[in-house]
Amino acid sequence: MHQNIRNIAIIAHVDHGKTTFVDAFLKQSGVFRDNQQVVTCVMDSGDLERERGITILAKCTSVEWGGYRINIVDTPGHADFGGEVERILSMVDGVIVLVDAAEGPLPQTKFVVGKALKLGLRPIVVINKIDRPDARPIEVHNEIFDLFADLGATDEQLDFPTLFASGREGWAVNDLADERVDIKPLFNKIIEHVPAPKVNENEPFKMLVTTLEADPFVGRVLTGRVMSGKLKVNTMIKALGRDNSVLETARASKIMAFRGLKRTAIEEAIAGDIVSIAGFTKATVADTLCAPEVMECIPSQPIDPPTLAMTFSVNTSPLAGTEGDKVTSRMIWDRLEKEVEGNVALKISKTDATDSFEVAGRGELQLGILIETMRREGFELSISRPRVLFHEENGQKMEPAEEVTVDVDDQYSGVVVEKMSLRKAELMQMIPSNGKTRLIFIAPSRGLIGYHSEFLTDTCGTGVLNRIFHSYIPYKGPIAGRRNGVLISTEAGKAVPYALWKIQERGPLFIPAGVQVYAGMIIGANAKSGDIEVNPIKGKQLTNMRAAGKDEAVTLYPPVQMSLEASLAYIEDDELVEVTPKTIRLRKKLLDSNDRRKAERKKEE
Repeated sequence: MHQNIRNIAIIAHVDHGKTTFVDAFLKQSGVFRDNQQVVTCVMDSGDLERERGITILAKCTSVEWGGYRINIVDTPGHADFGGEVERILSMVDGVIVLVDAAEGPLPQTKFVVGKALKLGLRPIVVINKIDRPDARPIEVHNEIFDLFADLGATDEQLDFPTLFASGREGWAVNDLADERVDIKPLFNKIIEHVPAPKVNENEPFKMLVTTLEADPFVGRVLTGRVMSGKLKVNTMIKALGRDNSVLETARASKIMAFRGLKRTAIEEAIAGDIVSIAGFTKATVADTLCAPEVMECIPSQPIDPPTLAMTFSVNTSPLAGTEGDKVTSRMIWDRLEKEVEGNVALKISKTDATDSFEVAGRGELQLGILIETMRREGFELSISRPRVLFHEENGQKMEPAEEVTVDVDDQYSGVVVEKMSLRKAELMQMIPSNGKTRLIFIAPSRGLIGYHSEFLTDTCGTGVLNRIFHSYIPYKGPIAGRRNGVLISTEAGKAVPYALWKIQERGPLFIPAGVQVYAGMIIGANAKSGDIEVNPIKGKQLTNMRAAGKDEAVTLYPPVQMSLEASLAYIEDDELVEVTPKTIRLRKKLLDSNDRRKAERKKEE
């Protein structure tokens, strides 16, 4: 039975078209009716995924083709969600590497392909977006071959089949001269090239958990590939931890398999299939579900360690509790514990303070998504500036470094090289091509915090910057932070247009008139260095004397809209981002100006 199953993952750099390609799979395999209305990127089901146009969580689906069942896993393309990708690769037998026909292989392609090759998977390469006017399929094919060779691919892996495709148009061909009709050639290639799952149907039941979800009706749902044996509904099985200890014994109350986009209840799980099991209360990702007689767990892939940490603490501002209903440290800790169960790339720990916790992850985007999700659930939080995690090797301080790939128009390459060198980055390669330049740097992770918005300004919005964890390198020394100071409110109340009109001469504002402010809140950026304390609620002094001339017209410039990611990148070590379901505010850690002065004096001493 398992001979008719094919398990594949689609891996690619962000925005190279994975989710759109899965849409074509589903449409052409008959999952949807011809007249059915279907949203685009149907696999990106979360609100944040739809808003941002990115895949955050890996999703499974299944299609039937020519008597075979093809289980397809759509994986995230952002390096920050690499923990998802690493786990998923352990439950598939083949990968489709999707590469943009114009951009070629980028850092995330390299990262995921490296993991897939180490596991011995033989990729199928699909060069996507062939219909782009700047497509260069033959050069991209050569670049992919070079990449595979650099990553230590075997001769068998280097002999990869290549197809040319357009996911949006819904076709794939083996040769550029072939007629472009549908993606049937890719379906045929999967069945021919991807091996059936290597499993033993006669051994006791074993399954490695790769993803975890909470279902309001059946509780925890554990998904993975059945490595051996069979499992019937209501059979007693146990969960083994990574150290072979028995975590719990439970009844498999429900077994579900992916059929199209839906999970369907089935009576029996067979070896080789990807299924979901309900009934456990403790088992989590990387644990083994197995028959009672099994004593050894299935080894799981080690996950790369986190490189960045932030402090999540209780909101202590004067406006705390006015917009959210989840404000206590107990609620925040419970929510973080729940997140870590399913997201193995995150690490949480308690700090010396009872009302704050350290959350470590892969990058600003991953932690930003968690904060955004929590604020939508009604949480209020204070978030510190992101900081990198150092460690020691042979008595030497080491810090995480990233490989940064920058594609810019030729005229902007100079300013990018200059700004990156200020951030202690080393230029490794410079590749000019048709009026554009690709720059590859190795840069300390801490130097890149907050750089992206500056990069977009420097390249007039035309540059593309991609980054991925490279390795730990010796500490590069201090890196200059934000040069400008901030405008700090000295009073509490509603900001008045007249006061803001006078204050905006000092620098751009972050708030409009009529917004509630408090002492210690940051309301704008100072155009010069050093912080300035201002009073945004001071109105015009009115007298009963008639003015000689007309009143001056109050003209306010539009305030700078600070998104969550921009705010986290902007703040310094003595500042916090206050996050509530409705508002994002910047503030000083110490709200009282006297306390700030004392702290400054102590720092100088």
